[in-house]
Amino acid sequence: MQPWPLFVAMAFCAFTQPSFAIDQEASATALLDQAESLRTIDNPRFLRLLEEIRQSYPHLSVHEHWKLRYLEAWQASFQGDYAHADPLLQDVIDHAGDPALVAKASAVLIDDMGSNKRYGEAFELANRLVADLPNTEDKLARFFVLFYVSQLLRSAGQYELAANYASQALALSSGEAACPATALLLTVRYESHKLTSTSPELQQGINICQAANEPVYMDSIWLLKSSLYLDEDQPGKTVALLQRIAPSVRSNHYYANMLASQVELAQAYLKLGDDASARRAALAALALSDPDDISESLRDTYQVLYLLDKKHGDSAAALANYEHYVTQNNGYLNDISARALAYAMAQQHMLVQKFETEKLSRQNNILRLQQALDTKAVEAGRLYIALLLMVLASVIFWLFRLRRSQLRFKKLSRHDGLTAIYNHQHFVSEADHALQLLKKKAGAACLVSIDLDYFKQINDTHGHAVGDAVLRHTVALCRLQLRPGDLFGRLGGEEFGILLVGCARDQGKAIADRIRMAIESSPVNEDGCVVSFSASIGMASTDTSGYELQRLRREADAALYRAKRTGRNRVIADTQGDGLVGV
Repeated sequence: MQPWPLFVAMAFCAFTQPSFAIDQEASATALLDQAESLRTIDNPRFLRLLEEIRQSYPHLSVHEHWKLRYLEAWQASFQGDYAHADPLLQDVIDHAGDPALVAKASAVLIDDMGSNKRYGEAFELANRLVADLPNTEDKLARFFVLFYVSQLLRSAGQYELAANYASQALALSSGEAACPATALLLTVRYESHKLTSTSPELQQGINICQAANEPVYMDSIWLLKSSLYLDEDQPGKTVALLQRIAPSVRSNHYYANMLASQVELAQAYLKLGDDASARRAALAALALSDPDDISESLRDTYQVLYLLDKKHGDSAAALANYEHYVTQNNGYLNDISARALAYAMAQQHMLVQKFETEKLSRQNNILRLQQALDTKAVEAGRLYIALLLMVLASVIFWLFRLRRSQLRFKKLSRHDGLTAIYNHQHFVSEADHALQLLKKKAGAACLVSIDLDYFKQINDTHGHAVGDAVLRHTVALCRLQLRPGDLFGRLGGEEFGILLVGCARDQGKAIADRIRMAIESSPVNEDGCVVSFSASIGMASTDTSGYELQRLRREADAALYRAKRTGRNRVIADTQGDGLVGV
């Protein structure tokens, strides 16, 4: 995946509020509404309006005061000044008393928390806002909540939910607001591997943002397209596109777009063999970045510099940049895990709260029953009821424990204990079932066999603990390249199997090679021991081998053995023709 998207939800325009010139006779409320409509369309004019309101209206109403405070907080967040923005947003949430302002400030605060890696707090706040959404009457406030919650879910890899909320926001929006919602939905589709550089949705999104006069979001969509060109190994088109939009990116001064454009230029020039231009772009990306930051963009930047230094024989610089790359890569993977864990914990907390609410409700019902019985029954009757409740609670408790044990053993019987993916038996069962369904629909699929090269030497040299870390790291790298419907299992030792569902042969080869390149370029750092490794990959496709799993496995294994025999660290697509993909 390329450095874009570093898509951070910035801000939004009002839905259909027209902009107009500053009118000294206008009320402060009208000027505040005008300012809100200009935030991303014309940010300098938005700032001038805020200053005009401060100077011309020293005595604002309570509502006007809190709206001005909210817009000031929004601007601080837009500029990345979260230390200033977050207290202002919290002040609006705690004291404004206007449900619409509170919802909008809370939505912006969700994004700030995510940017500051406060994922647990962000998901807790998101759950509260979604729960209260049916009570939110203000259209713009509902849009804000849907948009920022979608953005947060996207960052945690929950693409289906993120797309759902982004679609709801798009359905709710009109005019200028349709542009950010469209841009977010396209970002979700890109990250879930549902876009190509020729997808018509990209041009539709650009047209929407151009009509809305939203250059920041339009540049973001152009950057999505340039990332797709890189993914599809078309670096020349990437460079041409980035050079064409460079004036717009520079003039808008939006950090995420400026950084993404430089990183993508560096990667494209590297692929084209223009080392000098690649180095200039990579150094420009570093100049834009916070040296203490951890991000996918910085990881890719250091990777470019490492490959350039290695190519030109500068060992000292190559080692330094490789160390930066490993630090960024590990930090980035840890950050992905932190987001996913925060989402899971927030969902679990919500379930616990729901259970506690139901528990309190049941307890209240029991209490009312007992109070009614107190007036009609003797002590023996009350004791009988208490005993009955204890027996019932015991039965429920043991049934709950039994059910939990059953679910645990069921999971253990289906998943590999080390990597948490499907074990051999369950993978074969699920793959066979999926192939039979595809056969009925005449769909396509590819079976990929992966075997780590010289894995025994890794175990013998570094020990089984490092070997286990290599296996887990391989699984994490593969998952980043797979789609939600793909099946992934460990077939034994260092061998893995992947069924790419709904995937034609050429697309399967591209995914398999991305997996190979990710494994080759992502060494494991375990207890200070850096281990580089590679994988040989064989692939068979239903396009040429039919839908019988046994035949697909034979041909994928035969292709894998060919990859081993012809030098390892390569992809061979079935045994028919030359399916060799780079080393």
